[in-house]
Amino acid sequence: MRAYADDTQAMSEQAQEIVQATWHDYLEMCKPKVVLMMLLCSLVGMFLATPGMVPWDILLFGNLGIALVAGSAAAMNHLVDAKIDAEMARTRNRPVARGRVTPMQGMVFIGITGITGTAILALLVNPLTAWLNLAAWVGYGIIYSVYLKRATPQNIVIGGLFGAAPPLFGWTAVTNSIDSGGLLLVLIIFAWTPPHFWALAIDRVAEYRKVDVPMLPVTHGEAYTKLHILLYTIIMVLITLMPYLTGMSNLLYLVAAVGLGAGFLYWSIVLLIGRNRRAPMETFRYSIFYLMALFVALLIDHYLFPVSYNV
Repeated sequence: MRAYADDTQAMSEQAQEIVQATWHDYLEMCKPKVVLMMLLCSLVGMFLATPGMVPWDILLFGNLGIALVAGSAAAMNHLVDAKIDAEMARTRNRPVARGRVTPMQGMVFIGITGITGTAILALLVNPLTAWLNLAAWVGYGIIYSVYLKRATPQNIVIGGLFGAAPPLFGWTAVTNSIDSGGLLLVLIIFAWTPPHFWALAIDRVAEYRKVDVPMLPVTHGEAYTKLHILLYTIIMVLITLMPYLTGMSNLLYLVAAVGLGAGFLYWSIVLLIGRNRRAPMETFRYSIFYLMALFVALLIDHYLFPVSYNV
């Protein structure tokens, strides 16, 4: 009887936990830190798209819509990955994995945020930006989360295109057109994504192996992954020189790109050598700082040293 009572109490506590979702749980599903970085990139895309000031309504409604659609896609990722998340130390306390948010509640939240964000962009910004955000939602929320993540060790390379789009969203919000400048910003993030995420995957390789997700260090080994992190970092650093070479930015940005790129190369080499056990996470953390600092440098350079805009 005592065991039965204990089991009943445990079930009652679990049921109580399920219905006690808070606003913080829904916010966590949106991956707010990731969305904030995306908004920084979209802001830079907006400001670089014009030699003057971005209209206030584009700043407000453009970033609000982008944030809502991105949060919806992130919540979809939480829903799809609930079983995997429950088995990984880094993600086991996520709201859906722990049962605080049910699948039905999650789907309603995904629908409300996604539809609201798309409508704001379509009605208050422009349809092109709305369509691009919808395409990115499908790409990340469905193509990557449902299929690519479990299908190929190149998941983060292919899927990275969807996460690289925020500066283009910002650009099109201002110009209502897809131009080379916006695409160049996308290319920078696209090249940045594999070394950024593979560094984390190396640190969490045992967990990815346990849940049978074919991340590159699981399928090809850590040495192979470390070499490709270095190769992608070299490609990324070369790409970051293009804004200066194409006349999109000036000397201040060039100095920042070279200096920040040297730091990324340093950590990639430390990671490759393999003597520092903390190198995977240090590389991962530096990659976040790197992207934020690089885009801030682009923004500062744009207004301190304005260039003739033909991109």
